[in-house]
This record gives sequence, C-alpha cells and structure tokens, in this order.
Amino acid sequence: MRIKCWGSRGSISVSGSQYIRYGGDTTCLEVRAESGDIIIVDAGTGIRRLGKSLVRRKKKEYFLLFTHTHWDHILGIPFFSPLLCNKTRVVVQDRTFLGLTTRDVFKEVMKDPFFPVRIEDYHADIRFDPKLNGSFSIGSVAVDSIPTSHSRDSLGYRFTENGKTFVFLTDNELGYAHPQSRSLQEYVDFVKDADILFHDAEYTDEEYACKKGWGHSSISQVLDLALKGGVGTLGLIHLNQDRGDDQMDAMVDQGNRFFRANQAATRCVGVSCDFEISL
Repeated sequence: MRIKCWGSRGSISVSGSQYIRYGGDTTCLEVRAESGDIIIVDAGTGIRRLGKSLVRRKKKEYFLLFTHTHWDHILGIPFFSPLLCNKTRVVVQDRTFLGLTTRDVFKEVMKDPFFPVRIEDYHADIRFDPKLNGSFSIGSVAVDSIPTSHSRDSLGYRFTENGKTFVFLTDNELGYAHPQSRSLQEYVDFVKDADILFHDAEYTDEEYACKKGWGHSSISQVLDLALKGGVGTLGLIHLNQDRGDDQMDAMVDQGNRFFRANQAATRCVGVSCDFEISL
C-alpha cells in the first residue's frame, strides 16, 4: 500500500511564501493497493493535481470515498480532469449527507449559478456504489469506517493490506462530543497499532481554548490519542489555513518531544501536499 497526499490544508486553499513546504491544496489522498486499485479519499482542491497525475500514468479506473462534504473536501470535483475522458471509470461511494445522496452532492457542486458544467456533461463512466460503506474491500485493501466527532455523516477510515494499516481521521474533535461522536476509547481502538495515522491537528492548545466545539482537535489531544493507540507514525493533517511552514515545523517538533518524553517509538510528521509513504 502506498499513500500520497495531494492536499492537506483545511477549510480553504491558500497560497503565499509562508506555505511553500506544506502546500495550500485542501484534502485529497491517494491510496494505491498492491492489487493495482486506486482509492481516492476526498475531493478537495488537491484532486485537480491528482487527476493530472492519473492521466499521465494512464490510469483509467478508481474508487472515490468521502469523509464528509464540507467545501474543502468536495470543491475539486469539477476540476478532476479524468472525468472528461470517456475511457475513465469512477466508482463513487454512495451514501447520504443530511439526506442528500452522493449523486445529489455532485449535482449541487456542478450546477448553475455556481458552475457552468453539469455532471451529465462529463464523459466518464461515473458509478455510485452503496456497497462502499461500513466494512468492505477494494482489491487487496480491507476498509473499515467510523463516525468522526464532527458534522453529521462524517467518517474516518482504516485501510489494511498485508498486515499493514493506515488510518485517516480528519475533521475529528477529540475534546468535544458532537451528536454522532464516539468515545475516546473507541477512537483509540480504531487507531490501535496502526502503522500510520493521519489525524486532524487544526489547532494549537492555545487556539483550541476558544474554538472548542468547532469540530477539530488540538495538537495535545491528537498526541495523546496516538500514544494510547501505539501508532507507528503520526501525520498531522487538516493544516490550519493560517499555519505557515515554520509554525507547522514547531508543531511537529512538539509532537516528537512529547513521544520522546513518554518513551514511545512513535514519530510525528507534518503531512504536506505531496507527502508520500509506503507500507
């Protein structure tokens, strides 16, 4: 399994000299299975670059999952260039978001007066599959999901292949119980012994004091989860829109000092747009 991040920023895409190393695109991940299957998670602005890469690699079929449908996770859909090709097949997770099906979400993103091209105008074979829910498999990868502590119908994912595990929990507030939240112990169990965990680390501890209930975690909450779960590598993701490169480096340093102080083997990294790792 190979994981590549095409967008790690939260809330809105950004640009500027302070964002060079970590990048400015919003959430989009690519998980490549040993079976050759390609799993895409979320369609933030990072999916635009991913689409161009898939075209260059002559990849024609992929699976698309969603954590939830806030703008920073769906805004790139119309700019996913493989949708323009009639040889492309995209199998999309079909579920509901506050009563809207995934097909409805696509139609809402691509309609007047917000966008000039309708979903019906794209040439790709777009299929909406309700079987991509709960626990399921895509090629050689087993996928499990859990509701995250955020808005209704938001999910996190656990990907397992050949005994190796990658967990993705973005937009997950560990310090506040939203209506669909699970207990801290359930999240610890979900990430247990994961080789890699990407987790929302939107806020510093100082910022979180006045942002509690906004649907995102503080760095200390995430470090505690990773320690209790015994994960191998913790990747900080959903980078705050105002968090520059040097500030992100400081958060990563805080994480590694925390793990050393607790005599844990876990390492902390910042997930940049283009971060890539293999299991």
